[in-house]
Order: sequence, then C-alpha cells, then structure tokens
Amino acid sequence: MSDPYPARSSLAVPEREDKRGFLQKLAEFIHPGPDSRDELLETLSDAEENHIIGAESHAMLEGVIRMADMSAGDVMVAATRMDLLNIADAFDELLHVVIETAHSRFPVYEGEKENIIGILMAKDLLKLQRAPELNIRALLRPAVFVPETKGLNDLLRDFRGNRNHLAIVVDEFGRIAGLITIEDVLEQIVGEIEDEFDIAEDEGDIFGLADRTYRVSGDTSIDRVNEAFGVKLAGSDPEDTFDTIGGLIAHEMGHVPKRGEHHAMAGLNFLVLHAKGGAVRWFKVSPVADGDNSG
Repeated sequence: MSDPYPARSSLAVPEREDKRGFLQKLAEFIHPGPDSRDELLETLSDAEENHIIGAESHAMLEGVIRMADMSAGDVMVAATRMDLLNIADAFDELLHVVIETAHSRFPVYEGEKENIIGILMAKDLLKLQRAPELNIRALLRPAVFVPETKGLNDLLRDFRGNRNHLAIVVDEFGRIAGLITIEDVLEQIVGEIEDEFDIAEDEGDIFGLADRTYRVSGDTSIDRVNEAFGVKLAGSDPEDTFDTIGGLIAHEMGHVPKRGEHHAMAGLNFLVLHAKGGAVRWFKVSPVADGDNSG
C-alpha cells in the first residue's frame, strides 16, 4: 500500500530570486508602521543597518521627512545677501554684476530695492548685447512672491508646476525677506548640489580674469597662493596654522565671510564672490588700493 503522505523529495529546492522592489521591501520592513515621525526616522536607521536601504537612500528619505516641517523662511537667502539688478543701470553695469555673482537668475528692482518688478535670466542679457535697441523690460519674467511660512513641500510642487525656479520671500508685513530657489529646496533632500563654480576640495585653483584680477578658490592652499602672488600670507598668531586660503581669511575676520565682504592681507584684497555651506567657495583677489587696508 502506498504511503498517502509521501515524504518530500530530498532534492534541494532552488532559492527563488527576490524580485521585490525597493519600496515593497521597505514597506514590508516597517509594517505595521511607526506611530510618530521620530519612530519613522528610527525605523529608517534600522532599515539601513539591515541593508534594506543604502546610506544615500536613508539620507534622502530622512530629508524628505524633515522637509515636511520646514518653510521658505528656514532656507531662504536673506534680503541683505540678495544680488539684485537695477533696471536703471547701463548694460555694462548689469553685465558686471552677472559676471561677478555668477547666478542664472536675478531679481530686478526699480527705484528702491523693495520694488521688485521681475526676474531677469542671465542668458537673456545676451540679447541686449546683440540688439541694444531692445528694452530690458521686455526681457523680464514675472516675479513670484511667497510668504515666509510657505511649506517647502508646497513650494517644491509650485516650482515644478510653473517652471519658475526662483521665488521672492516676503514677511508678514509684505516686505522683502529674501529669496529661495528650487536648488535651495532640493538640497534639503539630496544634500548640497555642486554648481559650475564648485570644485573638489583638493582641486583649489587660481584663474586670471579679464580685468587683471584673479578668481581664487577658497580651497586653494596658502602655499599655492603665496607662490602665485609672490607674498607670504600668515595668520596674526604665529601658532595658528591653516591649509587653505578660505580657512585663513575666515580666521582673520573672526567669522565665516559672506558674499560681498572683503579682507586685506599682504597687499592683496580678498573679496568674497561666492559662499556656500558655511565656507567661502570663491574669492576675487586684487592688489590693495592705496589707503585701503580695511577688512
């Protein structure tokens, strides 16, 4: 009589390939789900430790969660640090600001800086060079104004929907508080976004400009700056040692320099062109003018 319950074959059953997607695996891992945001953040840390998600995915997901509680006022560039264009300025003056600051979009004001009348794309300024008869007003794009309290989630949705990647932030009284770009929002998720003026920390360099000044990366070694300009830069305290020109200038100024600030050392004037992430990315270096030794 045959066995009604035959034993299973002793042959090994090949392990099935796990075809679950990333989101499915993550959803199954956190099921039935955390009860608070803190628990969710803790769960994501556990997911990384268990190799459910990678470190970069963990960081981005955490950024998305934290961004839900952030507003435009939290990440905007303050009004005092905004680079603006004056509609009344001549073409050469406008072009100078565009080259010096290296932005792609600029708020344009008329009369007083609070009166922002539009946004000018840097690339559109080239049209004036080729056709001087054009009126710059015709090149302006509408300015978008948002309150300081505007949530970053909503703002990102707006940026994607209207394809306008810069907004002017206003306070509760309707005054200009600052500006915010889509890059500022995305950096809350993916971390700092390198732009065409950002360089690797070990690739500091010096570039000559048309006006016989120089663009110097904040990450350039002090030895390289000394060699290039024939100077001997050193801190006010001989016991202090610094590797980069950005570190030395920040120490001498006593704070992280902001765009537009300058400091004179060893006969050179270091003007901050671009600061990001708590550090100076680019200086404009020129000889100190007669009688100008201020920081």
